[in-house]
Amino acid sequence: MTVTPKSALFLGASCVAAIAAVGSIFELSSGKPELGSLITGIILAIALPLGAFFFYAAVKDAQANQ
Repeated sequence: MTVTPKSALFLGASCVAAIAAVGSIFELSSGKPELGSLITGIILAIALPLGAFFFYAAVKDAQANQ
């Protein structure tokens, strides 16, 4: 598998977005999020599709450079 700086950056961004999404889920499930339910929900709503997009972009970039 070929790793380019671009695909590595996409994969790193995907990991950060996934961590934000999981953290938001745990915060919301605790019952009292530190940032409030609205802001934590917004972070979750942005992080889930962003993480999926960055992962898809990393895979496509790696496949294109093989």
